[in-house]
Amino acid sequence: MFSWAGKEAIVPALDRPLLTRKGIGLWDCDLTDGSLSWSEGVYDLFGLPRGGPVVRSDALHFYAEPSRVAMEKLRDYALRHRRGFTLDVELRPADGGIRWMRIVGAPVCAGSKPIRLQGFKRDVSAEYGIDRQV
Repeated sequence: MFSWAGKEAIVPALDRPLLTRKGIGLWDCDLTDGSLSWSEGVYDLFGLPRGGPVVRSDALHFYAEPSRVAMEKLRDYALRHRRGFTLDVELRPADGGIRWMRIVGAPVCAGSKPIRLQGFKRDVSAEYGIDRQV
């Protein structure tokens, strides 16, 4: 799932079922075409069926507008300066309701050029007073 040109983008040495049960998922974005690779936990956060194809432009529709704007600004900064980032965002998942998600990401560079973004996403709804099961 997390590979390109025969090289893994995210080392899958983590206990993915445990991460999923804890509301955590791994993600990877190919900056050349906007394609996304998600672990099961990220599909669950977005309320989408696991394993389906997803493109970044489609995924952006699930973000509440203020969160989407903040995320895009921070993402641009992270890519421009080749820095990691953390941000809490409000989602409107496909399965309804409201969910808060913490995004932690960092660019992967070839030389000095970012070619991918990758990291994890975690359900933090309880921290915002929302009782939501993933």
